[in-house]
Amino acid sequence: MKFKMPISIIDIAKLIDAQIIGDSKIKVTFLSEIHKVEKGSLMFVDNEKYYNQAIYSAATAIIINKELECPEGKALLIVEKPFEAYNKLALHFKPFVPITRSVSPTAIIGENTILEPGVVVGHHVTIGDNCLIRANTVLLDNTKIGSNVIIHANSSIGNDAFYMSRNDDKSYNRWHSIGRVIIEDNVEIGAGCTIDKGVSGDTIIGEGTKIDNLVHIGHGVCIGRHCLLAAQVGIAGKTIIQDYVRIYGQVGISKSIVVGEGATILPKTGVLKSIPGGDKEYIGIPAAESRGKFREMAALRQLPAMIKKVDELYAKFFKKEKD
Repeated sequence: MKFKMPISIIDIAKLIDAQIIGDSKIKVTFLSEIHKVEKGSLMFVDNEKYYNQAIYSAATAIIINKELECPEGKALLIVEKPFEAYNKLALHFKPFVPITRSVSPTAIIGENTILEPGVVVGHHVTIGDNCLIRANTVLLDNTKIGSNVIIHANSSIGNDAFYMSRNDDKSYNRWHSIGRVIIEDNVEIGAGCTIDKGVSGDTIIGEGTKIDNLVHIGHGVCIGRHCLLAAQVGIAGKTIIQDYVRIYGQVGISKSIVVGEGATILPKTGVLKSIPGGDKEYIGIPAAESRGKFREMAALRQLPAMIKKVDELYAKFFKKEKD
């Protein structure tokens, strides 16, 4: 999330009651999670495994629960519980504001755009020209939609991320999501789809992409241009789907991976790690190139007959031995 204006690290420290180590004169421009930092970012880290990654990242300031040496030009904000401090800042700078009418007065709706009965448009939503938003669709706060977009009935866009922090007692706390959903021009989204906003960044659906009914897209996912997603596809958070990818029905794609440009993923496939594109076709769990997988399937179909033949040979052999 980008702040409306750069904020002094001293003011941030006062809000979360933090001790500053390093340069107290710096200002921050973004509130970010560890995977989406850039110069000017304020982020948090509470796991020793990621201390170095956080401190030596592009982030300008880090909320952390241990006093460490701070690189030049950066600041560490020392608190007991960094996750709670981050959530406090997220709620402070982007508090929850309930929707009290069907179309928020802060929404901007383009020319020739149709909103059917039951559509809800949240705060600071932007919709371009010549769009069709079918009945009972919900567009939650800060969603940005391009022109010539169709969203079919009962879809929900801009939901909170399913992103939890685990406590010492094994219970969970939800991150306060402050990202957005951005839907580019000429996209079509089917009925009953759900698209989560990013935790701190954006979930993006690229130009010309077509999405079938009952598809779920997790927080921070980036889908490229002119992709096709069939019904009941599920894509976990922060995954990148590059341009011209085709995904058939009931495919599940794991978090934080990359599906290469031009790849085709066949029905019921489980994609657990990044896969290259280049017009390759994938099937199975875990996903593998279809040509090799189909050969494996053909070989497995022959296995019972091969076992039967081996058993017959053994039986003949042992009968000769006895004779």
